[in-house]
Parts: sequence; C-alpha cells; structure tokens
Amino acid sequence: MTAADFRKILHRIDRRGYKAYKDLKGEYDFGEYILFIDHVQGDPFATPSRVRVKILQAIAGFPLDTYHNKSREVALRDFLTRRFAESSKRFCRGRRGTGNSGIISIDRPGQEILERTSSFISRDYAEARFRMGLPAFGRKIDGKAAAIMFFEELPQILKASLFYRNLDDKKLYRHIEISEDADFLRDRLKNLRLVAFVADGAILPRASGVDSRPLTKGRVVPFESPESFRIEVTLPNMGAITGMGIPRGVTLIVGGGYHGKSTLLNALELGVYNHIPEDGREFVVVDPYTVKIRAEDGRRIEKVNISPFIANLPFGKDTQAFSTEDASGSTSQAANIIEALEVGARVLVMDEDTSATNFMIRDHRMQELVSKEKEPITPFIDKIRQLNENLGVSTILAIGGSGDYFDVADQVICLVEYRPYDYTKQACAIADKYKAERMPEGGEYFGRITERVPLAHSFDPSKGRKEVKISTKGLKSIDFGTHRIDLGDVEQLVNVSQTNAIGDAIQYATNYMDGTQTLREIIKNVMKDIMEKGLDVLSYNPAGEYAVFRGLELAAAINRLRTLSVIKKV
Repeated sequence: MTAADFRKILHRIDRRGYKAYKDLKGEYDFGEYILFIDHVQGDPFATPSRVRVKILQAIAGFPLDTYHNKSREVALRDFLTRRFAESSKRFCRGRRGTGNSGIISIDRPGQEILERTSSFISRDYAEARFRMGLPAFGRKIDGKAAAIMFFEELPQILKASLFYRNLDDKKLYRHIEISEDADFLRDRLKNLRLVAFVADGAILPRASGVDSRPLTKGRVVPFESPESFRIEVTLPNMGAITGMGIPRGVTLIVGGGYHGKSTLLNALELGVYNHIPEDGREFVVVDPYTVKIRAEDGRRIEKVNISPFIANLPFGKDTQAFSTEDASGSTSQAANIIEALEVGARVLVMDEDTSATNFMIRDHRMQELVSKEKEPITPFIDKIRQLNENLGVSTILAIGGSGDYFDVADQVICLVEYRPYDYTKQACAIADKYKAERMPEGGEYFGRITERVPLAHSFDPSKGRKEVKISTKGLKSIDFGTHRIDLGDVEQLVNVSQTNAIGDAIQYATNYMDGTQTLREIIKNVMKDIMEKGLDVLSYNPAGEYAVFRGLELAAAINRLRTLSVIKKV
C-alpha cells in the first residue's frame, strides 16, 4: 500500500474506538522510505506501538567506508540511533492527548557504543526501529494528530537522522573511527601480553554516582601513566598514542582513601565497552573476558564447586556442589569467582570495598587463634597466584587495608591525588623488610572448576494465561515468568536494552538444554547464533530495544534464576 492509502485509513478510523488503530498494521510506500507498522498498542496508556522505516541506500547515501567492517557498522548504527533520538526531541511535539499519545522515541544509548537493534545499515538500505504513541482523546482515535505525526514530524526526523547528506560527517567519522580504534586496541592486548590499557590524558571520574558522563566541575586530573608502565600503540585512525599498559598477572591498585583507586577500577571494569567521543575513557580498554567480582549477600547458589575457597563446613555440608538460598558474603564471592571461571573469565577485577573481609584475608593473629582445621575459608590471598599460574587468570585488585598482598603481587600501582605511580619496588622492599608471619593456606593447586549442566525443566517463563512472560524492570531486574532475577550486583551491565535481550536470551538458551550440554557450551551456542544471525534471533518479531551483551552476563543472569536446577557434568 501507499502513503495515500495510509492517510485514507487514518481518515476512516478518526474518532473511532482506539482498537481501530490496528487497521494500520502493515507496510506502506512513502516514496523515499517504506513504513512498517509492526505492532499497534492496545490502548493509549499501553507501551507505544512498534514502527520501522527502511530507506534505500540509493536515497540514504551512506558511503561504504562508514560500514565496511563490523566495527564501523556497529559504531555507525549507534550514531544513527543517537541522531534519531536528538531529532525526535527537535521535531516531535511530544505528548498530546491521553496516555502516551504523541510520543516518537527510540532506544536510548548511554556513554557506551553498543550494537543495537534500533538501527541497521547495509549496502541495500538504512533502517530505524522506534516507538510511536498513537494519539487519542480519551480512548477515541485522534486521526488528525496521527496524520501530523506520520506526515510531518516523522519525515523531518528521518531526513535529519538517516540521510547522510544532512548529517555532520566530521562528527560521524569521528564516532566511527574512535570506536574502531578502541576495538583495534583491545584486540592488541593479547599480543602485547597486557590485560588493560589506559591512555594518557584519559578523564576517568564521572559526573556523579548516577551520571556516567565525564566530570567537568572542579579540579579534574587527566590520567598520566607512570613511565615504567607507559607503552606506545599506533592506532589505524588516531595514529600513535601512549598510556599505561597493565601486564598479565596480579596487579594491586593502592593508595589512600579518596585518591582515585575505585575511579580507576570502575573505568577498567567498563573497558570491555567502547565509549563515545568526549567521554574521557575512549581508549581505556581491557581484555573482553574481564569480570568484576564482589560479595553478594543473599543470592542463591546452585551446586557450585566452591571447594577451592571453602571446605570442611560444619556437619559435613558439601562444598563441591554447594547450594544455598541465602549466601553469605564469603560464599557468594567464592561462587561468583567460580561461576565466572566456569564460563571463561580471563581477568578478575575486585575492590576491597565491595568484598567480604574474611574472604580476602586471614592474618597471623587470627590463624593463631582459630586453627586452619576449624576455619573452612581459604582466603583469596592464598589463591590469587594459583589463579594466574594454574589457570592463566589475572587479577586487578584495589586494596588499601592489607599489605600482606604485597607478597603475591606482580605490580603495584599507587594513586596519589588521582595520579598513578609505580610502587612495585617499594612494596617488594616492604615485603622483604617485614616478613609476613601468616602461613599460606591455599595448598599446592587452585582446585577443580566443575562444569554444570542446566536442566530445561527449571526454566519456566509462563505466568497466568501467558506461556511466556518475560519483562525487564529497569537495568538490573528481569521478571522471568513468576520469578524475579536480581542483577543488582552484576556491575558490568550498562544499558537496559542489554537486560531486555538477556531476558529473552535465557528463554532462547533452553533450546540447547538437552541434559548433556554444559552452561559454558550453551552460552557459547547462544552467542554464536547472535553473532551469525543478529539479536533478532531472540524474538519472533522485529525488536528495536535489544543491545548486545556478553555471554558472561547471560551466565550471571541464569545463575541468579532462583529456580535453576543443574547436574554435574559426567
């Protein structure tokens, strides 16, 4: 059908009951673009309707070099989503009428550049997926307002965001090139034998705890690498840059309170993502299999082998297949580490401030008072080197309360008024001068990582009359059927669209749960399908509010499903 047909339908259903809007569902040729009405909301107070637009590349006009590889394609799609959102604010009049009437909105990116389903680009077309709140007076259709939205506002938004000739090409190319350089830099870490890189001049502090934009008020100290850690890397677009390279092994980040330890650590944990220009962390990158670990009191644990850290519990409770409905700080932190290792973590990032004290250290005096035979916990200090030597897993630890960790560190970075210094030699000298009196308790080997097989029957997404009811409640919560998955302490999730996708990916993962495949194998298969077929593989209908996530976060969500049932791999 044509735009004229669309206008006729609007005229015909004007002032009728709201459900008559369903007559609009379909495909319409608007000349410069094709309009798709994929889903019509049931009433003006419901979630706005799902709409798509495709523009032939002959009209959109994007040069091939803006999307000729995956890195550039993802960055361009992110850029187009941001331009659409800005243009909607500029050209759409906003709410008018009842409920969500009058809204034209698209997925909301943050400081990170993520692959999203809100926009697509190819040699054939450019596409945007967005929401429109179809207008009404009460529950009667406002056809005239709808005509303004579709025939006046939407065309202006599209021309300002999806037509290359109307975009600022300098900003577009900068967005693409910075993202491509960050991908290149992250890929180079392995060959450089590094786990992380922080560029000189990076701005690490954020505006506030709830605002991830860079800090601009007051004194802001740009990052400057210690000379002993400084390396130079030549990027494909930016050319040569310098910064601090963090080698593999055990790295301590030390310093007084309020001197920047946690700020640096937070920047590193989010270095798994690319960041937009002017974010300040554009060239802060880490190994893509880096996981932030913390204590998580109260979480459920299902048959995790935490025996490398905790054994000999009272009354013979099994820790090789440990389960609990209400984990303590130490057992939750042990489980979080083992679960991350189970699905392929290569770098652990930890902050003393969010760790369980009795999990991190047991000093000489406490060893004297409570013998090892009466203490089930093997502290992290006695396993940190084995993680590296036995499993090849590195650790970056921010710590300010225990110098005993000097004995197990490969490098020590000290923050003094937000500036990093190499204190490795000083820490070694102190360790030599004051020999630790505590006895190592970690044994000769880290221990076994036992793989688990999730059972499909424990995944029930149904609720009431609906066979599948999965919904996201903000960034850190998923309702899966009648159960809520709490992701509050999964700190590397950054956008609610990732959570949207993870909720549906949990259900999709059951396709691979045949009673023999391990969690690691299932996650690998799900991520392989997404890589080959795109995020749309998770939904029966075109979805505009998905963003790519890591398999590590998908595994974290599955592990926090309170109905999860597993068996050990035979």
